[in-house]
Amino acid sequence: MVSLALEGVEARYGRKQILTDASTPEIEGGMLTALVGANAAGKSTLFRRIAGQLRGAGRVRLSGAEAGDLRYMPQDTAMSAALTVYESIILALKQGTGGWRLSPRELAAVDAVLHRFGIDHLAQRQLPELSGGQRQSVSIAQTLVTRPKLVLMDEPTSALDLYRQYEVLEALRRYAEETGAVVILALHDLNQVMRACTTTLALAEGRILATGPTLEVLTPALIRRLYGIDSRVERCSRGCPMMIVDGPAPHPPGQQVGT
Repeated sequence: MVSLALEGVEARYGRKQILTDASTPEIEGGMLTALVGANAAGKSTLFRRIAGQLRGAGRVRLSGAEAGDLRYMPQDTAMSAALTVYESIILALKQGTGGWRLSPRELAAVDAVLHRFGIDHLAQRQLPELSGGQRQSVSIAQTLVTRPKLVLMDEPTSALDLYRQYEVLEALRRYAEETGAVVILALHDLNQVMRACTTTLALAEGRILATGPTLEVLTPALIRRLYGIDSRVERCSRGCPMMIVDGPAPHPPGQQVGT
């Protein structure tokens, strides 16, 4: 089984400290993990630090997988190249391999990831022709076509409509279960987090405040600390947990740092 743990991880931009002593217990693979926090709490920086794009003190400990098994999908993905969707996914599959000849197994992998995320019909469309939601679905497919064991996705559902949000999160959940991968998603919709993610990391001002089972982490007290709102976590008529916002807390959180 793949697992990830952070030990005193730090990161800075120039003289500005963004992450401070970010530590977690073992995050097990096979399920979805959410990374939550307000804007500028340091979520994207944490992903970049885990992905090795930033240096800093501390240790990122990955067990059961190699560094090459990591894939990071940032929030903004440019798609101006004159490629079809099918070609772009082939490019993602073959990048860094030193060759472009495709085996039958690799072709099957491209077809499978198109089908998994319901974008088979877009295969021959040019990337610049796609809508924002379609581009986001293609980015997810590009990220997963190599079947990585550590997946970091920054707001992967932000451009999707409600149906596609549900469909994509279900596909990601199944992917994690099938592969045993650690899949961490930065998400803003806490009801989405409660429905789809087994584990949650809460980040504020560059520090990880809590890591654990989602409903144990996302208490009204912690939600208030993260976002400066008063809320309730209740269950609907079908027993599903959901967050209800009552309004701003009397004392909103201090100025956040990071990106």
